[in-house]
Amino acid sequence: MIFATVGTQLPFDRMIQSLDKWLQNQEVKDCFAQISDSQYKPKHMKFAPFLSPSEFANLLANCKVIVSHAGMGTVLSALQIQKPIIIMPRLAAYGEHRNDHQLATTEGLSNREGIHIANSSAELHEYLDNYQDLTAGVEIYNGAAPSLISQVSDFIKSA
Repeated sequence: MIFATVGTQLPFDRMIQSLDKWLQNQEVKDCFAQISDSQYKPKHMKFAPFLSPSEFANLLANCKVIVSHAGMGTVLSALQIQKPIIIMPRLAAYGEHRNDHQLATTEGLSNREGIHIANSSAELHEYLDNYQDLTAGVEIYNGAAPSLISQVSDFIKSA
């Protein structure tokens, strides 16, 4: 299953339209998108404007790949559960955000295993053509690393 999310703050019609266009010529029928207040309503996938935290977690856990804007919450979730993520940054030039901080985010993440950056619809389609073969990233912890906790604990005990 492909799970797409645009976050809760802003719609991202360009990403959803691109995914929907790709799906129209595919045999893939298992795709769900969280689309926020999008003006565009997908024709080739199930969707909802918003999801409860448990619905979101369930879709993340059961998908093969995540397609997302460059929201760090989704990026970190993908790494925590070791799912490949295709990130398409919102662009200020298209009125998708107030500035291009998502471009800076994707530049910083571009060399991380499991994170696949699509700067255009064509690049998104290329990744989607091979989504079954995309690799996941190395698991990250949902808290401080045990070694850091140990060092802080030792420091406190020595004070």
